[in-house]
Amino acid sequence: MRILGIDSSSLVASVSVLEDGIILGEYTINHKITHSQTLLPMIEQLLKMIEVEVSTIDAIAIAAGPGSFTGLRIGGSTAKGLAQALNVPIISVPTIDAMAYNIYMSGEYICPIMDARRNQVYTGVCTFEKDKFEVVKEQEPMEIDVLLEELTKLYEKEARDIVFLGDGVPVFTRYINEKLEIPHFFAPAHLNRQRASSVATLGEKYYEEGKYVKAQDFVPIYLRQSQAEMSKEGNRV
Repeated sequence: MRILGIDSSSLVASVSVLEDGIILGEYTINHKITHSQTLLPMIEQLLKMIEVEVSTIDAIAIAAGPGSFTGLRIGGSTAKGLAQALNVPIISVPTIDAMAYNIYMSGEYICPIMDARRNQVYTGVCTFEKDKFEVVKEQEPMEIDVLLEELTKLYEKEARDIVFLGDGVPVFTRYINEKLEIPHFFAPAHLNRQRASSVATLGEKYYEEGKYVKAQDFVPIYLRQSQAEMSKEGNRV
């Protein structure tokens, strides 16, 4: 079973190939280059380096959102195009869940935060019970103050430290440290951004559970309208 993992939900572009529980390769960059310029060349280079023919890919796992509207559209279009050409299914993996999976077997509350602008984050809360991955709070956009309040309530129910990761961390680190009184820390550099290896690994579990769709049925998880869509609707009023 070979799964191609793709994550273009943020500034990070990441691709990976997983074969029967083993990561054959991963290519990740975090740089201001448009995903439309990088994603397909990254996939081609990765497959060439690990000597894997694209025709042998059995499924494509994609970080489906939330995240950058442009990034999600590019990643979704790439995944759909490849899946249709190869006649393989797409495994839709929520971006926040995949990020949380970076912190495997952690006993803490894992709280990815993606900067959604206007003092908001895309976020959710996950944890592990031994090796069982559990979503404590489904991903959603949220005011940072509301998130900190909810994390405090979670801690009061069950005292687990909070570990933050994601591109919202550098934006809100100082604020979190000032406002959040419960134990918390921030994931180190090698774990704090999107990784296609996590998308593929979690995607493999979802595939085994029958959680996959045909290429034509895949839809990104935007969670909210883009600024352009909101402006367009506002002009109609």
